[in-house]
Amino acid sequence: MSTDELPQKSAPSAPFAWDLVSVALILGAALGLWEIVVRARGIPVYLLPAPSLVMTTLAARAGDYGHAALVTFAQAMGGLIAGLAAGILIAVLITYWKRVERGVLALAILVKATPMVAIAPLLTIWFGFGALPKVILTALITFFPVLINVHTGLLAADEAILALLHSLNASRWEVFRYARWPSAWPFLFAALKVVAPLSLVGAVVAEWAGASAGLGRMMWLAYSNLNMPALFAAIFCLALMGVGLYGVVMVAEKRTLFWRQLHERKEGGS
Repeated sequence: MSTDELPQKSAPSAPFAWDLVSVALILGAALGLWEIVVRARGIPVYLLPAPSLVMTTLAARAGDYGHAALVTFAQAMGGLIAGLAAGILIAVLITYWKRVERGVLALAILVKATPMVAIAPLLTIWFGFGALPKVILTALITFFPVLINVHTGLLAADEAILALLHSLNASRWEVFRYARWPSAWPFLFAALKVVAPLSLVGAVVAEWAGASAGLGRMMWLAYSNLNMPALFAAIFCLALMGVGLYGVVMVAEKRTLFWRQLHERKEGGS
């Protein structure tokens, strides 16, 4: 075998490094412009604090914000896992049981169309101020995108593969395992990119309705006292957590769906 036929290692991902640099530059420019505008126009602190003041507040109470962020993150992940499991199970159910598809989708759309802000106080009244109402509300917010995307992915299985499996008298489980479930993975990750950061929003909304800890409670207390630096510090924490979750999903997608990248490279080189 000649050296030309040997498999070549892919070069380090330069675009990924450039993405990090571009994100840092853009965020830095936005924060710098924010700082300049606030100082130049003399905007009062109770309307819009400067980023430097927000960072100072965050550093001064790092322990409090760290604990609150952990509480909110745990509740958000609990709701995300519950919504993910419910969305996948219901998607599989309506894929194989067509008689209930329209009814289940109608109910799912009804839940999706219901304002979660109105449900949050009810959940707090029914289940108290603990973690359960936050998990339930986050699950209600996150399950619908997962349901729709996974259902679409299951139906998007390659017809040629399905025909081959049916010709081999494959069982429903084998068809699901080797055809429908692999085709749903890209759609599942597309949903996760949306619902992973959104789970934090669900947890915070529930905490606003009533909680003893969490970033939502800190935001509510800061808002009640017109303490804008503290409010923006909590918002900064949520934004960083959301970006981190999105990044984790992106890395997991690349590691799980590596075969798609190989296929794209093959098509690009042909």
